[in-house]
Amino acid sequence: MKAIRNAVVAGQFYPSSEKSLRQQIEDCFLDNRGYGKLPVIQKVKGTLKGLIVPHAGFVYSGAIASHAYGRLAEQGFAETFIILGPNHTGMGSGVSVMTQGVWKTPFGTVSLDEPLAQTIATGIIDQDASAHTYEHSIEVQLPFLQYLGQGRPFEFVPICMMMQDYETVQDVGAILAKALQRSKKDIILVASSDFSHAGFNYRSAPPPGMRVDEYAKKQDTLAIKEILALDAPGLIETVEQHAITMCGSGPVAVMLLVAKKLGASTAELLKYGTSYEVHPDSSCVGYGAIAVS
Repeated sequence: MKAIRNAVVAGQFYPSSEKSLRQQIEDCFLDNRGYGKLPVIQKVKGTLKGLIVPHAGFVYSGAIASHAYGRLAEQGFAETFIILGPNHTGMGSGVSVMTQGVWKTPFGTVSLDEPLAQTIATGIIDQDASAHTYEHSIEVQLPFLQYLGQGRPFEFVPICMMMQDYETVQDVGAILAKALQRSKKDIILVASSDFSHAGFNYRSAPPPGMRVDEYAKKQDTLAIKEILALDAPGLIETVEQHAITMCGSGPVAVMLLVAKKLGASTAELLKYGTSYEVHPDSSCVGYGAIAVS
């Protein structure tokens, strides 16, 4: 019997019942900040190589995430998704892949692509399930994929990054690129990341006279400029130089490196927003949905 990784943020980041979860995801797509319609997977095979998707509670970032998944539907879905997320818990290895089992959400289970995961578990990427036990950044992407698939089978590979320096990014990117170039499957990379965490809660205060969401957007514009240029080293350098509190710069940079090696030539900002739009407060988180083709 396969090991089951149960949903740990159901009931917190998104509803714990299937009916409520389906309703909230549809609300995200139809929200005035959202994709604008319910997505339908197209039969054409597009050129999409990777996505950047936020990972906060659906009430805050789900509408922004819907733009990424709407684009995925336009591009025809995939057989396997490699989902790269930051490590918020501090558990496990510096870079960790889970290689066996299934993940459970209120929509049911999703199987790991075990052969691909085991191929990826080499070098700097450790085979380590403990990093994934309580991590939300990868989990919150699965309900959107399951909703989009409407029963269509797919598998995924979860990679959790605690280390996000550029040397690590290069090592992880090289391993993934090699594995994907050898695979005959249709694979899309999903980099799970929120952008700036600004304000009182995050000890990242805006300059005097600047509203917290304006500061977040100003900082995020710098990072997004590097992403749209497909400049992975530039992104890491910019995040460090400007103290941008983006939690998944490493996963995003890896996705950019691999996507370029697979032939990607363009990146498009589908939607940017902040938690301030939902709940004006003394703190704010930025969210972006970006497609790389």
